[in-house]
Amino acid sequence: MEKLQFLYQLKLIPALLDQTSWTYKENSIVQHHFEVLQKLQEEGKLLLAGRTLNTDPMGIVILEVDTEEEAVELMNNNPAVKEGIMEAQLFPYRVALYKK
Repeated sequence: MEKLQFLYQLKLIPALLDQTSWTYKENSIVQHHFEVLQKLQEEGKLLLAGRTLNTDPMGIVILEVDTEEEAVELMNNNPAVKEGIMEAQLFPYRVALYKK
């Protein structure tokens, strides 16, 4: 069965746009978020993850999985989403070109 691709967009909640309001809790959640993404990469489920570098950053995660349900579960279980510091939105996606 061919794998499906999904992109999910991450946005920080407005209260955290000012990094001076971050505490140890938010920093540790983001660290855990990064570790979970690294594990997905090792499992072959993560194609790409990154963020914009402006003052209202947006992150994207591109997954390659068996079902949409799996993509929804992975997005909703992302520590930043689960802990409520980021909001996420899922889109069906297909990578057309990428650097070799």
